Amino acid sequence: MTEYKAGQSVRYTVTFLEMTERPGYGWPPTTVGMTGALLRAEDPPVWYFRALYDAVGRDYAWTDLHLSEDPEIAQWLAHEDVGLYSLIDHGWPKGFFMLDCRQGAECDLCYFGLVPQAVGRGLGGWMLRTAILTAWAREGLERLKVNTCTLDHPRALIQYQKHGFNVVSQEERKRVLTRDWHPAPH
Repeated sequence: MTEYKAGQSVRYTVTFLEMTERPGYGWPPTTVGMTGALLRAEDPPVWYFRALYDAVGRDYAWTDLHLSEDPEIAQWLAHEDVGLYSLIDHGWPKGFFMLDCRQGAECDLCYFGLVPQAVGRGLGGWMLRTAILTAWAREGLERLKVNTCTLDHPRALIQYQKHGFNVVSQEERKRVLTRDWHPAPH
């Protein structure tokens, strides 16, 4: 397994995707063995968001929001058009997604992922379909956007496309790591 140290530079590709109409599929049935629920957080505290962000994103070098101050994140989380949804099963969070619909007719699926212990259990497809249909349940929605990168789970791009997103563009980027990074095994 490759290990990267804080201060090292990594290159990666960001892929931007979108869908411009509600997909034809319906709400997914609950995954076999799931005993929990998907809950929208009401007035979530910053620490809760940061905990989910780190639990899901640690293996994928999610560090962008580490530079943001708590008041800035709190203001974003408190906005009525931003929704934080947590998948709670067997008493603990298995993953989360966020919908940022502050742009009115456009919504951004700005964060999506599972904690490492939940990957490979069939929850990702269920949660992604639910996230997509939750966004499209908003009246007046014309475009749902998402982006992923080559640092994310290797099946992320394929899953987004499988669920109806189309690639719009790609960008090559470079990032200096702010902490040691041990990519998830693929």
